Amino acid sequence: MDQLINTDQLVKIYNLGEYEIHALRGINLSIDKGDFVAIMGPSGSGKSTLMHILGCLDRPTKGKYLLEGKDISSLDRNNLARIRNQKIGFVFQSFNLLHRTTALENVELPLLYNNSSPKIIAEKAKKALSLVGLEGRENSYPNQLSGGQQQRVAIARALINDPAIILADEPTGNLDTRTSIEVMDIFQSLNEKGITIILITHEKDIAAYAKRNITFRDGKIVKDEKVISHKNAQDELLSLPQVETEEEI
Repeated sequence: MDQLINTDQLVKIYNLGEYEIHALRGINLSIDKGDFVAIMGPSGSGKSTLMHILGCLDRPTKGKYLLEGKDISSLDRNNLARIRNQKIGFVFQSFNLLHRTTALENVELPLLYNNSSPKIIAEKAKKALSLVGLEGRENSYPNQLSGGQQQRVAIARALINDPAIILADEPTGNLDTRTSIEVMDIFQSLNEKGITIILITHEKDIAAYAKRNITFRDGKIVKDEKVISHKNAQDELLSLPQVETEEEI
């Protein structure tokens, strides 16, 4: 596989008055195109800081971050924003949907400032909603959708720019067991289509759906291992008992 992400001695230090917080301490990490990586670790271990840097939301204090072979460590805010909008899709635990706009309008948001025609934007948004199984719910508002359905809208929004990477920060944190597995089924399906998935999670059961698990502690990688036999979400769903009032996602 081709390398998509490469970091070289990545350091992040936050200055809080007289104190320095060393969030990342010399991270060396390579992620190939098409990989599915789960990043784990306790609060304060550095995993969220790494995600912010990989997502071009922040810059390292020292070291290099190469994305598709290009060093973007020291790019200015505007160039980081451009790369972020072109290459990266984000999915968060809290969905981050606008509650007064429809599912379709929420998905369209990342494209509203790229000079595409409204027709093309709507077509791409409908396609993204279709990919996550929400055909027919384009005009629903978030308060008319279950938590799982709202997360599907968030995933569709992350897909609208055809990103090379999806960064998902605790995407199942607010969901029940069945709904969490259904979300992981979507991520596995997207990964099979060639999209690189980087997932931050506290849950070992969720990390087991990934192809690779990386564990952080005190700003360092303490474990990096392939998942020899990762869980298959579709198989897991088939093994769950059917319930009459299951939450649809």
